[in-house]
Amino acid sequence: MKSNQLSKNTDNIKSGKLIMNFDVVKLYEMQSKLDGYIIVNHNVKEQETINERWIALLVELGELANETRCFKYWSLKSASEKNIVLEEYVDGVHFILSIGNTIKQSRILPNINEVKINPTKKELTNKFAELFTCITDSMNKTDIFTHNEVFAKFLELGLMLGFSSDDIYNAYLNKNQINFARQDNKY
Repeated sequence: MKSNQLSKNTDNIKSGKLIMNFDVVKLYEMQSKLDGYIIVNHNVKEQETINERWIALLVELGELANETRCFKYWSLKSASEKNIVLEEYVDGVHFILSIGNTIKQSRILPNINEVKINPTKKELTNKFAELFTCITDSMNKTDIFTHNEVFAKFLELGLMLGFSSDDIYNAYLNKNQINFARQDNKY
């Protein structure tokens, strides 16, 4: 099976390593259609909105961190329900795919490092901090290597949050439909 034509099966474990396994090409294509629709509806040029999308990714990452509550050492309240956290997560996936389309990303899933499943709050907070830094550093380097690094770290975060490939894939499909409907309703 080619690496850019991965099936949307659930996560596999190979040699003790959890991996992501879904049809990322389809997601890039769906995101391209959504971006095209937005560009036409808002009369903007794709390249002119790259910084806005990087900032939107940072904002979505912050909203995701807020739903996990991992950094809120002052609070005893637990994280939001899994479906709420997943919805925030796929909002970030949308912007990662959108940026990848703009820089002509190769549309393959990046290699990801092993991550700890069921991390401590501190480990999760550290992953968020790592991602914030990676995204901020990437904003002025719109190259494929840098984008792959952001995407890989984001997928690692998804694994740490306990999401399967199917969780991410199906949530993306659902949110993509919602985003089209929002555009139709002058969101």
